[in-house]
Amino acid sequence: MPPGGRPPVAGPGGPRRPAGPGGPQRRPGEEPTDLLPPVYQSTPREPELLTHREDEVELEPFYDDDYDVELTAEEARVVRRKKVWRRVRRTSYVTLGLMLLAPVVAFAVAYQVVEVPNPEAVAASQGKAITVLYADGTEMTKIAPGDANRSMVKYEELPETLKQAVFAAEDPTFETNVGFDLTAIARAGWYQLKGEQSGGSGLTQQYVKEATDQDDMTLTRKFTEAVTAYKMSQQQDKRDILTAYMNTIYFGRGGYGIKTAVKAYFGDVQLKDLTHSQAALLAGLIQNPGRSEQQAYRDERWNYVMDQMLKHGWIDQTYRTTEPMPVPVELTDQSGLSGPRLHIREQVIQEMAKVEWDVEKAQKVGVTVHTTIEPPKQAAAEQAVADVMGPQPKELRSSLTAIDPQTGAVRAYYAGADGTGLDYATNTLQEAGSSFKPFDLVAALKAGKGLGSTYDGRSPKKFDLGGTSITIRNASDPTNKCGEKCSIRKAMELSLNTVFYEMVIDIGTQPVADAARAAGIPPSVEVQGVKKDLLVGENGGPPNVGIALGGGEAQVRPFDMASAYATFAARGTYHEPFFISKITNAEGKAVYQHVDVSRQAFDPDPKKNQDIADNVTEALRPIPKSSSIPCAGRECAGKTGTHELPDDATQNSKAWMVGYTPSLSAAVWVGRDEGNVALKNAEGKPVFGSGLPGQIWKRFMDKALEGTPAEPFPKPAKLNTFDDPKPTTTTTTTTTTTDKKDEDNRPTTTDPTTTRQSTPTTTRTGRPCQGLVCPTEPTTTTNDQPDPGIGNGAAPTG
Repeated sequence: MPPGGRPPVAGPGGPRRPAGPGGPQRRPGEEPTDLLPPVYQSTPREPELLTHREDEVELEPFYDDDYDVELTAEEARVVRRKKVWRRVRRTSYVTLGLMLLAPVVAFAVAYQVVEVPNPEAVAASQGKAITVLYADGTEMTKIAPGDANRSMVKYEELPETLKQAVFAAEDPTFETNVGFDLTAIARAGWYQLKGEQSGGSGLTQQYVKEATDQDDMTLTRKFTEAVTAYKMSQQQDKRDILTAYMNTIYFGRGGYGIKTAVKAYFGDVQLKDLTHSQAALLAGLIQNPGRSEQQAYRDERWNYVMDQMLKHGWIDQTYRTTEPMPVPVELTDQSGLSGPRLHIREQVIQEMAKVEWDVEKAQKVGVTVHTTIEPPKQAAAEQAVADVMGPQPKELRSSLTAIDPQTGAVRAYYAGADGTGLDYATNTLQEAGSSFKPFDLVAALKAGKGLGSTYDGRSPKKFDLGGTSITIRNASDPTNKCGEKCSIRKAMELSLNTVFYEMVIDIGTQPVADAARAAGIPPSVEVQGVKKDLLVGENGGPPNVGIALGGGEAQVRPFDMASAYATFAARGTYHEPFFISKITNAEGKAVYQHVDVSRQAFDPDPKKNQDIADNVTEALRPIPKSSSIPCAGRECAGKTGTHELPDDATQNSKAWMVGYTPSLSAAVWVGRDEGNVALKNAEGKPVFGSGLPGQIWKRFMDKALEGTPAEPFPKPAKLNTFDDPKPTTTTTTTTTTTDKKDEDNRPTTTDPTTTRQSTPTTTRTGRPCQGLVCPTEPTTTTNDQPDPGIGNGAAPTG
């Protein structure tokens, strides 16, 4: 045994050779393995290598998406459902987390980026002048802001009456909210989902919107606006925010800021002396200052603000009941315009708002507005009205609108002599009388009738309408010359009520209303602040048969009649009328350009559409001449009309002349403010369509078209029953008739020597001398007979 060592252990194969100096080198790999007895420990062993496994160790079961055991179809479906729902839950958790976190992060980032606008800088950027040009580029006017060098008011100068009115109108929670009202925003969103309009912006947000000039309807803009409003509320006192708001908000009438607005609406009234009632009017106009001159809108908004102040306890019931609505001072104009051209200015302002360039926005840029009004034609309109209406009773009112049929451009606009008064072209509704009959004809042509189709033209005639007997009379053709088989063409020239009444009963009233709308009468309009549906009967149904004669539901604006007749002149193509051709900024770059809105009016087939319009023109061509108001040296077409008093068919309450050439359509209306009151000219005689309106129309057309080429109307294609039935005559003046069937299979008269019925000049109905112009053609009619181009009398009988 080696000293101090252990004896070698013998193993299989004999004893090992000791190693050491001089001994042989060991090779452990070649030596046999010794098996040692297991050692049992009381403490846990170290973790085994992953590759090591002992039989006595139990493993936890491991579930994978792949199963060793084959599943049944039902078990497989269950497993798939569990997997799908597991993924849905995880995705939902992640999405919800992002939804909660993303706005917070976005709000925090935006808060650092946005800048709070400075009220002095905002005020300095407001109020640049708007230049308005005529179609030839000459200046019409400038729309300048009121009191451009306004001074900024301080918080102490704002009376409590004004603060309370503004809070009531726009933001009752202003003094307590954080810059925006979540309830108001949610309410606005709900209204928008329902298709209704509602504001959700508080005072701070409105100030931000005003200051940044951002008003696009996007979530990004609303979000940025809310963040900026919140930041402003954190950095500034509520008193400072309210003061900034009152110094920069627009109130209408060119009034930026409360100090300018008080002067614009109440003249010499001092800001500190504003009553609750006056403050309510101003606060109510903040929502839509462009409608500040609409009395109905002012009434609505004033009542709303007063009710809100009562609700919040800022006024009592006695004050609410007894305090009248304040009357603003008369609107003054510093533009240099006067009289009828102020109405043009107002139309331009309204159209600017329609194309999203209202005065408030335009004055921040300082734009130039290019209009369609041609100075020579505008001067012709004003001169024609002045010449004809000058000697007439002052209570008579008139309007004239002229439109280019090929584009829809308004070339002349006369809506009343007083530019600060009522606009009689677009802000009134009038019964169209017989000038509505061309729409009857359109409906008849679409229903298969033609200019040669015949109806009973005799008068008076009774009609049974559901048990009610209606007697219709003609105001012309007193001897019933047109007879029992009167063609639509001749009935149009003579304006025979019995023919058109029976024809509309035959084809229906709804097709007539549809034809008028197709030509250019809008389905609804806003008149004096009130929305009105046109050409509809009770509960929105078809109009009654009175529409055939331009009565009852046939109420239209004179402006729209010029547009509708322009569709006939354009051979069936409707062009939406417009006043503004383009708007340019200070650098001359167009920020708005008019785009033509047009359509085929009467039929999808272009050829059929043109044919219908041409046939209407064919029927209207003889009327200006037969009414003694022909166009000088050129063809023109048109229709006169009157609306008779309900209780006196010999008197008229409205009178019209609407006519056109291929290049110009014009509508003239004459009436009174009282409505159904007899129109009397300077001689005390009734006013007919060929009288004062016809004279204005002729003078205007002749002057406006002077020096332009005479444009003939295209020859119409023959639609349906086109030719008149042939009358029979003898060698004497007596007409004999024989039975014959026309294209409508109706008995008619024949004339072996002529192809078209003619009316001898010795029996044609003429017109009395009215105003400054008397008939230029010889007639044998006495002065107590109306002209053949008028009349829509209908008297109900028991």
